[in-house]
Amino acid sequence: MKSLVGRSFLTLKDFTPEEIMYLVDLAADLKDKKKKGIPMEYCKGKNVALIFEKTSTRTRCSFEVAAHDLGMGSTYLDPKASQIGKKESIEDTARVLGRMYEGIEYRGYGQEIVEELAKYAGVPVWNGLTNEYHPTQMIADLLTIKEKFGSFKGLKFVYMGDARYNMGNSLMVACSKMGIDFVACTSKKYFPEEELVNQCKEYAKATGSTITLSDDVATATKDADIIYTDVWVSMGEPDEVWAERIKELLPYQVNKKVMDNTSKKSVFMHCLPAYHDLKTQVGQEVYEKFGLSELEVTDEVFESEKSVVFDEAENRMHSIKAIMLATLGGYSL
Repeated sequence: MKSLVGRSFLTLKDFTPEEIMYLVDLAADLKDKKKKGIPMEYCKGKNVALIFEKTSTRTRCSFEVAAHDLGMGSTYLDPKASQIGKKESIEDTARVLGRMYEGIEYRGYGQEIVEELAKYAGVPVWNGLTNEYHPTQMIADLLTIKEKFGSFKGLKFVYMGDARYNMGNSLMVACSKMGIDFVACTSKKYFPEEELVNQCKEYAKATGSTITLSDDVATATKDADIIYTDVWVSMGEPDEVWAERIKELLPYQVNKKVMDNTSKKSVFMHCLPAYHDLKTQVGQEVYEKFGLSELEVTDEVFESEKSVVFDEAENRMHSIKAIMLATLGGYSL
Protein backbone atom coordinates (compact mmCIF):
# COMPACT_ATOMS: atom_id res chain seq x y z
CA MET A 1 0.00 0.00 0.00
CA LYS A 2 1.25 3.50 -0.86
CA SER A 3 1.73 5.99 1.94
CA LEU A 4 -1.28 8.19 2.69
CA VAL A 5 0.93 11.09 3.76
CA GLY A 6 -0.04 14.28 1.94
CA ARG A 7 -3.38 12.90 0.72
CA SER A 8 -6.68 14.64 1.28
CA PHE A 9 -9.65 12.72 2.67
CA LEU A 10 -12.72 13.83 0.73
CA THR A 11 -14.71 10.67 -0.04
CA LEU A 12 -14.08 6.93 0.32
CA LYS A 13 -14.42 6.65 -3.46
CA ASP A 14 -10.81 7.88 -3.58
CA PHE A 15 -9.48 5.04 -1.41
CA THR A 16 -8.89 1.34 -1.95
CA PRO A 17 -10.29 -1.29 0.43
CA GLU A 18 -6.74 -1.86 1.67
CA GLU A 19 -6.30 1.83 2.46
CA ILE A 20 -9.67 2.02 4.21
CA MET A 21 -8.82 -1.06 6.26
CA TYR A 22 -5.51 0.53 7.21
CA LEU A 23 -7.35 3.58 8.59
CA VAL A 24 -9.74 1.37 10.55
CA ASP A 25 -6.86 -0.64 12.02
CA LEU A 26 -4.91 2.54 12.80
CA ALA A 27 -7.98 3.95 14.58
CA ALA A 28 -8.22 0.76 16.64
CA ASP A 29 -4.53 1.01 17.52
CA LEU A 30 -4.84 4.64 18.59
CA LYS A 31 -7.98 3.84 20.59
CA ASP A 32 -6.07 1.15 22.46
CA LYS A 33 -3.23 3.58 23.20
CA LYS A 34 -5.76 6.17 24.43
CA LYS A 35 -7.35 3.64 26.79
CA LYS A 36 -3.93 2.68 28.15
CA GLY A 37 -2.87 6.29 28.64
CA ILE A 38 0.00 6.03 26.16
CA PRO A 39 1.06 9.49 24.85
CA MET A 40 0.49 10.02 21.12
CA GLU A 41 2.06 13.39 20.35
CA TYR A 42 3.27 12.26 16.93
CA CYS A 43 2.36 15.59 15.30
CA LYS A 44 3.80 17.94 17.91
CA GLY A 45 4.43 21.42 16.53
CA LYS A 46 1.84 21.14 13.77
CA ASN A 47 -1.42 23.07 13.52
CA VAL A 48 -4.77 22.44 11.82
CA ALA A 49 -7.61 24.73 10.77
CA LEU A 50 -11.18 23.57 11.37
CA ILE A 51 -13.68 25.30 9.07
CA PHE A 52 -17.29 24.82 10.17
CA GLU A 53 -19.90 26.39 7.91
CA LYS A 54 -22.32 23.96 9.58
CA THR A 55 -22.08 23.60 13.35
CA SER A 56 -21.55 20.22 15.00
CA THR A 57 -21.02 18.63 18.39
CA ARG A 58 -19.33 15.31 17.58
CA THR A 59 -17.25 16.45 14.60
CA ARG A 60 -15.86 19.55 16.29
CA CYS A 61 -15.09 17.75 19.57
CA SER A 62 -13.56 14.81 17.71
CA PHE A 63 -11.21 16.99 15.67
CA GLU A 64 -10.20 19.18 18.60
CA VAL A 65 -9.51 16.30 21.01
CA ALA A 66 -7.78 14.27 18.30
CA ALA A 67 -5.55 17.22 17.38
CA HIS A 68 -4.72 17.82 21.05
CA ASP A 69 -3.87 14.15 21.64
CA LEU A 70 -1.55 14.23 18.63
CA GLY A 71 0.22 17.28 20.03
CA MET A 72 -1.22 19.73 17.50
CA GLY A 73 -2.80 23.13 17.86
CA SER A 74 -6.22 23.73 16.29
CA THR A 75 -8.10 26.85 15.20
CA TYR A 76 -11.89 26.62 15.06
CA LEU A 77 -13.51 28.84 12.44
CA ASP A 78 -17.27 29.00 13.01
CA PRO A 79 -19.82 30.07 10.36
CA LYS A 80 -19.39 33.75 11.32
CA ALA A 81 -15.58 33.66 11.59
CA SER A 82 -14.91 32.21 8.14
CA GLN A 83 -15.08 34.44 5.06
CA ILE A 84 -14.81 31.47 2.70
CA GLY A 85 -16.73 32.16 -0.49
CA LYS A 86 -18.00 35.51 0.89
CA LYS A 87 -15.26 38.12 1.15
CA GLU A 88 -12.59 35.69 -0.01
CA SER A 89 -12.76 33.03 -2.70
CA ILE A 90 -12.39 29.36 -1.83
CA GLU A 91 -9.21 29.25 -3.88
CA ASP A 92 -7.66 32.19 -2.01
CA THR A 93 -8.80 30.86 1.37
CA ALA A 94 -7.15 27.53 0.61
CA ARG A 95 -3.88 29.13 -0.40
CA VAL A 96 -3.79 31.35 2.69
CA LEU A 97 -4.64 28.60 5.19
CA GLY A 98 -2.29 26.17 3.45
CA ARG A 99 0.59 28.55 4.26
CA MET A 100 -0.34 28.67 7.95
CA TYR A 101 -1.55 25.15 8.74
CA GLU A 102 -0.45 21.58 8.09
CA GLY A 103 -4.02 20.42 7.51
CA ILE A 104 -7.53 21.80 6.98
CA GLU A 105 -10.92 20.34 7.96
CA TYR A 106 -14.09 21.52 6.21
CA ARG A 107 -17.69 20.90 7.27
CA GLY A 108 -20.37 22.60 5.25
CA TYR A 109 -22.29 22.45 2.02
CA GLY A 110 -21.42 21.31 -1.50
CA GLN A 111 -18.75 18.69 -2.14
CA GLU A 112 -17.29 21.02 -4.75
CA ILE A 113 -16.17 23.37 -1.95
CA VAL A 114 -14.04 20.80 -0.12
CA GLU A 115 -12.73 19.55 -3.48
CA GLU A 116 -11.60 23.08 -4.40
CA LEU A 117 -10.00 23.60 -0.99
CA ALA A 118 -8.01 20.41 -1.53
CA LYS A 119 -7.01 21.50 -5.03
CA TYR A 120 -5.37 24.73 -3.89
CA ALA A 121 -4.38 24.25 -0.22
CA GLY A 122 -1.15 22.32 -0.75
CA VAL A 123 -1.83 20.43 2.51
CA PRO A 124 -4.23 17.59 3.38
CA VAL A 125 -7.90 18.60 3.51
CA TRP A 126 -10.39 16.49 5.45
CA ASN A 127 -14.11 16.37 4.71
CA GLY A 128 -15.98 16.72 8.01
CA LEU A 129 -19.30 16.57 6.12
CA THR A 130 -20.74 17.93 2.90
CA ASN A 131 -24.18 17.58 1.37
CA GLU A 132 -22.94 14.58 -0.61
CA TYR A 133 -20.46 12.71 1.61
CA HIS A 134 -19.44 12.13 5.24
CA PRO A 135 -16.26 10.01 5.02
CA THR A 136 -14.88 10.58 8.52
CA GLN A 137 -18.10 9.11 9.93
CA MET A 138 -17.54 6.03 7.76
CA ILE A 139 -14.21 5.13 9.37
CA ALA A 140 -15.88 5.41 12.78
CA ASP A 141 -18.77 3.24 11.61
CA LEU A 142 -16.47 0.61 10.12
CA LEU A 143 -14.41 0.55 13.32
CA THR A 144 -17.61 0.02 15.33
CA ILE A 145 -18.74 -2.79 13.02
CA LYS A 146 -15.33 -4.47 13.22
CA GLU A 147 -15.42 -4.27 17.02
CA LYS A 148 -18.85 -5.92 17.13
CA PHE A 149 -18.45 -8.54 14.37
CA GLY A 150 -14.69 -9.03 13.94
CA SER A 151 -14.79 -8.69 10.14
CA PHE A 152 -16.86 -7.26 7.29
CA LYS A 153 -17.34 -9.97 4.70
CA GLY A 154 -20.81 -11.45 4.49
CA LEU A 155 -22.53 -8.94 6.76
CA LYS A 156 -25.91 -7.52 5.75
CA PHE A 157 -26.21 -3.77 6.30
CA VAL A 158 -29.56 -1.98 5.99
CA TYR A 159 -29.88 1.80 5.85
CA MET A 160 -33.41 3.04 6.54
CA GLY A 161 -34.72 6.53 5.78
CA ASP A 162 -33.61 9.19 3.31
CA ALA A 163 -30.80 7.51 1.34
CA ARG A 164 -30.22 10.33 -1.16
CA TYR A 165 -27.60 12.40 0.63
CA ASN A 166 -24.34 12.23 2.60
CA MET A 167 -25.09 9.34 4.94
CA GLY A 168 -26.87 7.07 2.46
CA ASN A 169 -24.25 7.82 -0.20
CA SER A 170 -21.26 7.31 2.05
CA LEU A 171 -22.54 4.13 3.68
CA MET A 172 -23.26 2.59 0.28
CA VAL A 173 -19.71 3.42 -0.85
CA ALA A 174 -18.16 2.13 2.40
CA CYS A 175 -20.09 -1.14 2.37
CA SER A 176 -19.42 -1.87 -1.30
CA LYS A 177 -15.71 -1.15 -0.84
CA MET A 178 -15.42 -3.43 2.19
CA GLY A 179 -17.47 -6.42 1.04
CA ILE A 180 -20.60 -5.72 3.10
CA ASP A 181 -23.99 -6.33 1.48
CA PHE A 182 -25.77 -2.96 1.42
CA VAL A 183 -29.53 -2.42 1.35
CA ALA A 184 -31.23 0.97 1.08
CA CYS A 185 -34.66 0.45 2.63
CA THR A 186 -36.92 3.40 1.91
CA SER A 187 -39.59 4.83 -0.36
CA LYS A 188 -38.47 4.78 -4.00
CA LYS A 189 -38.46 8.58 -3.94
CA TYR A 190 -35.59 8.47 -1.45
CA PHE A 191 -33.31 5.99 -3.22
CA PRO A 192 -29.69 7.10 -3.93
CA GLU A 193 -28.87 8.51 -7.36
CA GLU A 194 -28.58 5.87 -10.08
CA GLU A 195 -25.09 6.95 -11.14
CA LEU A 196 -23.67 6.39 -7.67
CA VAL A 197 -25.60 3.12 -7.27
CA ASN A 198 -24.02 1.81 -10.48
CA GLN A 199 -20.56 2.94 -9.36
CA CYS A 200 -21.00 1.14 -6.05
CA LYS A 201 -22.19 -1.99 -7.84
CA GLU A 202 -18.83 -2.01 -9.61
CA TYR A 203 -17.04 -1.76 -6.26
CA ALA A 204 -19.26 -4.54 -4.93
CA LYS A 205 -18.36 -6.83 -7.83
CA ALA A 206 -14.71 -6.55 -6.85
CA THR A 207 -15.36 -7.30 -3.18
CA GLY A 208 -18.07 -9.95 -3.59
CA SER A 209 -20.85 -7.89 -2.01
CA THR A 210 -24.23 -6.66 -3.26
CA ILE A 211 -26.23 -3.44 -3.55
CA THR A 212 -30.01 -3.64 -3.12
CA LEU A 213 -32.70 -0.95 -3.18
CA SER A 214 -36.01 -1.92 -1.57
CA ASP A 215 -39.20 -0.27 -0.34
CA ASP A 216 -40.31 -3.46 1.46
CA VAL A 217 -39.32 -3.28 5.14
CA ALA A 218 -40.00 -6.93 5.99
CA THR A 219 -37.93 -8.27 3.08
CA ALA A 220 -35.14 -5.70 3.33
CA THR A 221 -34.49 -6.12 7.05
CA LYS A 222 -34.84 -9.91 7.19
CA ASP A 223 -31.77 -11.38 8.98
CA ALA A 224 -29.91 -8.06 8.76
CA ASP A 225 -26.77 -7.71 10.87
CA ILE A 226 -26.74 -3.91 11.02
CA ILE A 227 -29.70 -1.53 10.96
CA TYR A 228 -28.70 2.10 10.46
CA THR A 229 -30.72 5.29 10.28
CA ASP A 230 -30.29 9.07 10.43
CA VAL A 231 -32.52 12.09 10.94
CA TRP A 232 -35.09 12.64 8.20
CA VAL A 233 -34.97 16.43 8.07
CA SER A 234 -32.17 18.95 8.49
CA MET A 235 -32.52 21.90 10.84
CA GLY A 236 -33.92 25.03 9.25
CA GLU A 237 -36.06 23.28 6.66
CA PRO A 238 -39.68 24.55 6.53
CA ASP A 239 -42.63 22.83 8.22
CA GLU A 240 -44.00 21.54 4.92
CA VAL A 241 -40.77 19.60 4.33
CA TRP A 242 -41.02 18.10 7.82
CA ALA A 243 -44.64 17.13 7.18
CA GLU A 244 -43.83 15.51 3.83
CA ARG A 245 -40.79 13.57 5.10
CA ILE A 246 -42.56 12.35 8.21
CA LYS A 247 -45.53 11.11 6.21
CA GLU A 248 -43.40 9.34 3.62
CA LEU A 249 -40.67 7.97 5.90
CA LEU A 250 -42.65 6.95 8.99
CA PRO A 251 -43.13 3.44 7.52
CA TYR A 252 -39.30 3.17 7.61
CA GLN A 253 -38.92 4.04 11.27
CA VAL A 254 -36.59 1.69 13.15
CA ASN A 255 -38.73 0.07 15.85
CA LYS A 256 -38.92 -3.20 17.78
CA LYS A 257 -40.74 -4.93 14.91
CA VAL A 258 -37.89 -4.08 12.57
CA MET A 259 -35.22 -5.25 15.02
CA ASP A 260 -37.11 -8.47 15.75
CA ASN A 261 -36.86 -9.26 12.04
CA THR A 262 -33.06 -9.03 12.06
CA SER A 263 -30.39 -11.59 12.97
CA LYS A 264 -29.81 -12.54 16.60
CA LYS A 265 -26.45 -10.77 16.63
CA SER A 266 -27.73 -7.58 14.98
CA VAL A 267 -26.88 -4.05 16.13
CA PHE A 268 -28.52 -0.66 15.72
CA MET A 269 -26.44 2.31 14.54
CA HIS A 270 -27.11 6.04 14.20
CA CYS A 271 -24.64 8.88 13.54
CA LEU A 272 -26.56 11.21 15.93
CA PRO A 273 -28.26 13.39 16.93
CA ALA A 274 -31.40 11.23 17.06
CA TYR A 275 -35.03 12.23 17.56
CA HIS A 276 -36.11 9.36 19.80
CA ASP A 277 -37.80 11.17 22.71
CA LEU A 278 -39.10 14.54 23.93
CA LYS A 279 -35.94 15.62 25.78
CA THR A 280 -34.88 18.14 23.13
CA GLN A 281 -36.33 21.41 21.86
CA VAL A 282 -36.74 19.90 18.39
CA GLY A 283 -38.42 16.82 19.85
CA GLN A 284 -40.93 18.99 21.68
CA GLU A 285 -41.64 21.06 18.55
CA VAL A 286 -42.18 17.91 16.46
CA TYR A 287 -44.58 16.56 19.08
CA GLU A 288 -46.56 19.81 19.19
CA LYS A 289 -46.82 20.06 15.41
CA PHE A 290 -47.15 16.40 14.39
CA GLY A 291 -48.09 14.50 17.54
CA LEU A 292 -45.06 12.20 17.36
CA SER A 293 -42.66 11.62 20.26
CA GLU A 294 -40.27 9.51 18.15
CA LEU A 295 -39.19 9.89 14.53
CA GLU A 296 -36.51 7.83 12.74
CA VAL A 297 -36.02 5.47 15.70
CA THR A 298 -38.07 4.59 18.75
CA ASP A 299 -36.67 5.17 22.22
CA GLU A 300 -37.08 1.46 22.91
CA VAL A 301 -34.59 0.58 20.16
CA PHE A 302 -32.28 3.53 20.82
CA GLU A 303 -31.86 2.53 24.47
CA SER A 304 -31.78 -1.23 23.82
CA GLU A 305 -28.84 -3.60 24.23
CA LYS A 306 -28.57 -3.78 20.44
CA SER A 307 -27.83 -0.06 20.21
CA VAL A 308 -24.15 0.80 19.72
CA VAL A 309 -24.67 4.50 19.00
CA PHE A 310 -22.41 5.75 21.80
CA ASP A 311 -19.58 3.37 20.88
CA GLU A 312 -19.98 4.78 17.39
CA ALA A 313 -19.91 8.37 18.67
CA GLU A 314 -16.73 7.75 20.67
CA ASN A 315 -15.12 6.15 17.64
CA ARG A 316 -15.48 9.42 15.73
CA MET A 317 -12.55 10.79 17.71
CA HIS A 318 -10.33 7.74 17.28
CA SER A 319 -11.05 7.51 13.54
CA ILE A 320 -10.48 11.22 12.92
CA LYS A 321 -7.20 10.94 14.82
CA ALA A 322 -6.21 8.09 12.50
CA ILE A 323 -7.15 10.04 9.37
CA MET A 324 -5.15 13.11 10.42
CA LEU A 325 -2.15 11.07 11.52
CA ALA A 326 -2.09 8.91 8.39
CA THR A 327 -2.20 11.93 6.08
CA LEU A 328 0.17 14.13 8.10
CA GLY A 329 2.70 11.41 8.89
CA GLY A 330 4.76 10.76 12.00
CA TYR A 331 3.52 7.24 12.85
CA SER A 332 2.31 4.14 11.07
CA LEU A 333 1.23 0.62 11.95
